[in-house]
Amino acid sequence: MDEAALRHLQQVHGPVLLSFLTRLTRGDAHRAEDIVQETLLRAWRNPEARNADGRWSRAWIFTVAKRIFIDQVRAAEVRPAELSDEHIEAHAHTADPIEQALDAAEVRAALASLPERLRITLVEIYFQERSVAEVAEVLDVPPGTVKSRTFYALRALREALAGRGFGGRPGDKSVTAGAGKSQSDREPPTAPGRLRRA
Repeated sequence: MDEAALRHLQQVHGPVLLSFLTRLTRGDAHRAEDIVQETLLRAWRNPEARNADGRWSRAWIFTVAKRIFIDQVRAAEVRPAELSDEHIEAHAHTADPIEQALDAAEVRAALASLPERLRITLVEIYFQERSVAEVAEVLDVPPGTVKSRTFYALRALREALAGRGFGGRPGDKSVTAGAGKSQSDREPPTAPGRLRRA
């Protein structure tokens, strides 16, 4: 591939990838830019970064970017920024009642137990406060997939929290009541109500 292809890749995917990574790194622009450059170079050098029609795969690019970020976090022996105590506490008054009811350590542990595709979707919707359409674009999946993943993520999170001593029984229908029935792009599935220790 020539340098023109790399420039095209940067123009098409660079801005949205930088925006995503700036959020993920909690505003560390220098770090976000470094990850963008490394990600795009890997995409440029790797044939698997293209779809069958020859276009760059946004899903591949964002997956690689997230892996680079996670590898950096692990190498520095610090916790992922989006799940830190401070980040959770900073959103204590957002639409997600879970954050208002649980201490940060319990939320972090429960989130960590979810399958990656569900955990990422939930973090994007409730912690990064993205709309369904924005998450669909970032993950390169249909909006309906984002809604269904959020539905199952919330149910799994409630069950994980119940197993850790919080109120509510695994599989309780109230956990997912109304989930997946968003009436607008800004209304992801309803989060569980306030949880109390059993």
